[in-house]
Amino acid sequence: MDVTTNGNISFWYADIGGVPQRRPALPGDREADVCIIGAGYTGLWTAYYLKKADPSLDIVVVEREFAGFGGSGRNGGWLSGGFGWSREKYLKTATRGAVVDMQRAMAGTVDEVIRVAEAEGIDADILRVDNITVATNRPQLERAREEYQFYLDWEMPADRMEMLSAEEAARRIRIAGVEGAFVIRDMARVQPAKLVRGLANVVESLGVRIFEGTAVTGFTKGHVETERGTVRAPVVIRATEGFTAGLPGYERTWLPLNSAQIVTEPLPEALWREIGWEGHELLGDAAHAYCYAQRTREGRITMGGRGVPYRFGSRTDIDGQTQQATIDALHAILTRLLPQTKSLKIEHAWCGVLGVPRDWCTTAGFDRETGIGWAGGYVGLGVSSSNLAGRTLADLVLRRETELTGLPWVNRTVRPWEPEPFRWLGVHSMYQLYRMADAREFAGLQHTSKLAAIADGITGH
Repeated sequence: MDVTTNGNISFWYADIGGVPQRRPALPGDREADVCIIGAGYTGLWTAYYLKKADPSLDIVVVEREFAGFGGSGRNGGWLSGGFGWSREKYLKTATRGAVVDMQRAMAGTVDEVIRVAEAEGIDADILRVDNITVATNRPQLERAREEYQFYLDWEMPADRMEMLSAEEAARRIRIAGVEGAFVIRDMARVQPAKLVRGLANVVESLGVRIFEGTAVTGFTKGHVETERGTVRAPVVIRATEGFTAGLPGYERTWLPLNSAQIVTEPLPEALWREIGWEGHELLGDAAHAYCYAQRTREGRITMGGRGVPYRFGSRTDIDGQTQQATIDALHAILTRLLPQTKSLKIEHAWCGVLGVPRDWCTTAGFDRETGIGWAGGYVGLGVSSSNLAGRTLADLVLRRETELTGLPWVNRTVRPWEPEPFRWLGVHSMYQLYRMADAREFAGLQHTSKLAAIADGITGH
């Protein structure tokens, strides 16, 4: 499938006139109260809540590229408030009640992001929508039903969820061969680059200095070394998410997992009437190598999923460029689910990385002795989770004992990833098995393929 633009960070920037002009770099050595490494959602939300809580704080954000260069400006635009990590793993160091509290706190991020956007005048195409996970074969439907029951067991409010029959699902979106769907309410669609750009502007207006084009070469207690000078600060926050492995000493902390997207040309109204999707739902499927999609403000469809899942040595992409095979695979998913779109042009393709801890569970923390804090490893749920991270880090830095600082993800220790080539072999084997499992199920297997369980076991997913 031919594509008009490949890379150039993401379609989301093309949608707002292109990549922004960079702010000035760090002009040399300086001191601050707080130095934040990384100007994505995590770093910016942390700066926002710290500055709101204590306007006297001198906060500096240093960014290698520009605010929103990473996942914050490339993601699928799902403000989900979801809890996609293993509750059982958090239970090893916390009570069931604490895990439920964390689940509720994550769900609350949707309202909080919308509240701040409205209060600060951030226009990010935010629209409250449902999330619909469609099943197109029997094993997928079985998993969707199991997920529905699992959420009920974990005290998800019943009025926030619904199982749809094939007929009910088709009335929402006319997915080819749909057998049913699982719906979660109270989520939202966003334009990611608009959100991160707006948040950066708000933070800057509060007096936070954002220095772009400033690569960090290392950091220790009280010091952040960059190619442009040293920032001395008693508090240092590492907010580098999928790019964490590029920091000296953090090569095996979080694995940079690749995800890619394509976006269609705007659909004519007649085609939208044929497809449905009038509720602008966030759309995913119950395949093992799942996809994620949205209907954009101007009537396009974005379709995302895993392409080449991981690059050897934790390397990252070049300005969002992705492989032709990945573009073709995503187009195949789009036209399989929505064959009505087969004649549409694909106008943009891009990719990015998301951070994955060894146990696939997100963490946030702060070491009072060193003054070093961190948050991330969101495993693809960063649009909403980063907001909770920012609020949590603000409380930790200000030494407040709050409901947020007691949540189970705070100050968790996770073992590092294996050295190469073992992590490359593990991740690629996992996704190859997922693809094989999906293929068997599409071919008519009437139950979930055992290959998926083997894949989960390989990397502890």
